[in-house]
Amino acid sequence: MNTPQQTHLPAYDHRPGTGPTLVFLHYWGGSARTWDLVVDHLADRDTLTLDFRGWSRSRGLPGPYTLGQLADDTLAVLADAGITDYVLVGHSMGGKVAQMVAATGPAGLRGIVLVGSGPAKPAAQITDEYREALSHAYDSAESVAGARDHILTATELSASVKAQIVTDSRTVTEAARTEWPLRGIAQDITEHTRMVGVPALVIAGENDQVEPADVLRCNLVPYLSRAHFMVIPRTGHLIPLEVPAELVDAITAFAPAACPAARPDGGLHP
Repeated sequence: MNTPQQTHLPAYDHRPGTGPTLVFLHYWGGSARTWDLVVDHLADRDTLTLDFRGWSRSRGLPGPYTLGQLADDTLAVLADAGITDYVLVGHSMGGKVAQMVAATGPAGLRGIVLVGSGPAKPAAQITDEYREALSHAYDSAESVAGARDHILTATELSASVKAQIVTDSRTVTEAARTEWPLRGIAQDITEHTRMVGVPALVIAGENDQVEPADVLRCNLVPYLSRAHFMVIPRTGHLIPLEVPAELVDAITAFAPAACPAARPDGGLHP
C-alpha cells in the first residue's frame, strides 16, 4: 500500500494493481475504511481510498468542507498519487462529490459509479426540518447506533463493522459533520451533473431509506447523459458494508480491469 502525500491533502491509501484505478469516495459518516470489504474483493486492482477533509485521518485539515472543496481535494489527491486512468466510485455524499469532479471533465476519467448517491436534484423530503434533524444524527455514539440499525442498514452486520460505523461517524470535526446535512444535501447540482460526459452506473439499494431507488430514478438518472441504473436486492443504504461482494460484481462488470475504450451501451470494456 502506497501512501505518499502532501500534508495539506486529505489522507489516502493507494494500492497499485491493474488499472484503471478505482477511486472510492465515502459517505457522510464514513472514511476510507468504509471500502475495506470492497477492496478486499479486488485483490489485483489498482485502488485508491481517501478520508474526506474533516473526517477520520483528515479531521485536522481546515474548512471549508463544501462539496466543491471535497471535489477539489479529490482532484488534488489524484494528482498527488499520479493517477491518470481511473473510475470514480462515490457512495452517498461521495457520489455527489463524484458528480462534481466528473463535471470538470478531468483527463483520465473513464466513468463514474454512483452508489446510493446523493442525487443531483435534492428530493422533496429534504426540508429545513429534515436537515436540522439529520444534523444531530451523529451527536453521540448512541444516536449513531440508532441511525445505523434503524435507518442506514437493512441487513445484519458483524460486531466489528457495527463498531467501525460508530467510530467513523464520531471521528470528525463539528463543521465537517454538519456541512452535509445543513447545506450539501440540499445543494442542487443539476447543472454540474448535466456536464458529466463519461458513462455512469447508478446503483440503488432495494431497501435504502436514505436514497430510495425511486429518488435516484427521478432525481439523478435523468441528468446523466450516459447512465445505466440497477438495484441490488435486500440491502439498505450502507451498500459497501452490507453487500460488498455484490457491489464488486457490479463495479467490475461496468469497469473491468485494463479497459481502454467505452462501450456503446454506456459501460466500459477492454
